[in-house]
Amino acid sequence: MKSFVIDIPQADLDDLRDRLHRTRWAGQLPGGWSRGVPVGYLRELAAYWADGFDWRAQEARLNAFPQYTTEIDGQTVHYVHARSPEPGAVPLIVTHSWPNSVAEFMNVIGPLTDPRAHGLDPAIAFHVVAPSLPGFGFSPFPEPADERPWSIERVARTWAELMGGLGYERYGAHGNDAGALVTPRLAALDSEHVIGSHITAGLGIPTGDPAELRDATEEERETARHIGETWAGGSGYGPYLSNRPQTLAFGFADSPVMQLAYLVERFKEFDGWPGGKGEPAEPVDRDLLLTNASIYWFTGTGGSSSWTYYEGAAGLPIDQTGVPTGVSHGGPDLFRRLAERRNRVVHWAGEHSPSHMVAMATPESLVRSLRTFFALNA
Repeated sequence: MKSFVIDIPQADLDDLRDRLHRTRWAGQLPGGWSRGVPVGYLRELAAYWADGFDWRAQEARLNAFPQYTTEIDGQTVHYVHARSPEPGAVPLIVTHSWPNSVAEFMNVIGPLTDPRAHGLDPAIAFHVVAPSLPGFGFSPFPEPADERPWSIERVARTWAELMGGLGYERYGAHGNDAGALVTPRLAALDSEHVIGSHITAGLGIPTGDPAELRDATEEERETARHIGETWAGGSGYGPYLSNRPQTLAFGFADSPVMQLAYLVERFKEFDGWPGGKGEPAEPVDRDLLLTNASIYWFTGTGGSSSWTYYEGAAGLPIDQTGVPTGVSHGGPDLFRRLAERRNRVVHWAGEHSPSHMVAMATPESLVRSLRTFFALNA
């Protein structure tokens, strides 16, 4: 395990700024957000990325957390390892979403590791381990890439080995989106050591079986219908990534505006954009969004991060009963009732967030749920 410090060469920053200034802009199609990211919106954001955004400040924020790399199963794994000053702190591995990075957790690591400094009860504190998923950010794939597919189970085995290597015999796990797929799989795989599986959402979502909605209220039926339409529609990125990720990778590697547009659309779409009508909300801080975009650009991982789709790993979290389950932003009671049929749900916060990227948009809600759940399962 080697100490790691983020230090992007100045030449790379200069190259990014130059590319942004020389962007060949597309014309604006009719339809606003329904046709994709509007030109005016993206031009303004790209101009700020080039001449207003302070990468060095964000780099320093990230480097305030101790970071390391190690090699597991032939893959370099980068991770933040922020230990708590509190005795009896609970080891906790947190797995970020797609298309995101460890920057997702910048606003929650402090309150989780040092609650006393954030006005919280120090009786519940965490040693936080936040790895970069293989092929994401500072865990780039080797060249040439490993021909063995990265499945959710392979990531879970890697995380179990990482936590064992750090000396943690009992630990909790949390994840969002892609991380919410890894977390219950890790719990099922390593139930001897995992004390609790906490995710933001994904359990109990109706599958289309009419029997699941037999005792649902009209409001719950409408929610299920809306979520089903959103998942079935969207921008069509899922099928494309499942089949031709290499084609998109050329644009991600050569054009920062292409990479930015793609990430922005994912964030907007995940933020509850209803069918692309109108301009979505802006729940994630602009500097935090651009920190994530910069990590993707500097590490060249826009293409490799799509493995969850082309390996067929995208979907819903598995059900498991090996360890207790907690959910922070899981939706209506109907979802909880369905989840409880196949999981040991001991905590369902029902929190609301305007964004799928919960830790970025409403970090306090995630911290609150994690502290409540692991107070029951520490």
